Amino acid sequence: MTCILAPAPNPSNPWYLTIMKHPRFVFTHLVLAVGLLFSSIASADVLEQILDRGKIRVGVSLFTPWAMMDKTGNLVGFEIEVAKKLAREMGVEPEFKIYRWTDIIPALNREEIDVIIAGMSITPKRALQMNFTLPYAESGVSLVTNTNSTKDVENMRSLNEPRVVVAAVARSLGSDVAKLVFDRTDLRIMASSEEAEKALLDGKAHAYVASSTEATFLALEHPEKLDMPLAKPLMVSVNGMGVKRGEQELLNFLNAWITARAADKWLSATQKYWFQSLKWREAVNP
Repeated sequence: MTCILAPAPNPSNPWYLTIMKHPRFVFTHLVLAVGLLFSSIASADVLEQILDRGKIRVGVSLFTPWAMMDKTGNLVGFEIEVAKKLAREMGVEPEFKIYRWTDIIPALNREEIDVIIAGMSITPKRALQMNFTLPYAESGVSLVTNTNSTKDVENMRSLNEPRVVVAAVARSLGSDVAKLVFDRTDLRIMASSEEAEKALLDGKAHAYVASSTEATFLALEHPEKLDMPLAKPLMVSVNGMGVKRGEQELLNFLNAWITARAADKWLSATQKYWFQSLKWREAVNP
């Protein structure tokens, strides 16, 4: 049997001196390096898990026309169509899970879902809680008002007064914009769009700050009660899909998919159908 003797430590070697003088420093950096290695390996597992199980779990929230129920009780909408095409091109089935808007990011971080596809605007604050993909759609924030309640309001300045009640949905971009634009009003932050819309229609709120699409459709549905007094949105934003922080392999795939579907115009054509026409309305519950 041949024995190979390891060379004796060289006291003049700078690495030897560093280890001997600062063992805790070296150990700490070794632990960090190993942690980063395992972290990168774990992040690659998420995409593999989706492919292995043959199913991608998609978190959505009910906002028209992003995601809604049709007359047969099935989910339809822009985000539903996007998720179905994404899943089909991945070779898996989509599994939709519906959440209240305030619960959807926590659900992602609890690993109940793999991805959020819910018309979520990209903001720095949300990016601290999860990773966003490249933008795949555009949206905005607009103002819709109760005509009777605001008949004496002449301009934006008179709308921004303490006597005016403005509604917005919690943790939405609309609520962020409302806090900036209507800082002197009685701002009511509500848990869902249904609650905010009802408050506006019942005259309990003078105005509602919401997505441009929601505001437009709401005004079209109730022309006798509601109006959109501004020619342009209060703010324009872009939407991204959301994945849990560290899921780099899944993020890379989603970005590649978005880039391809933007290049062949599928995303823009699909968005135009859902956001610039009412053809889909016949199949949706009134």
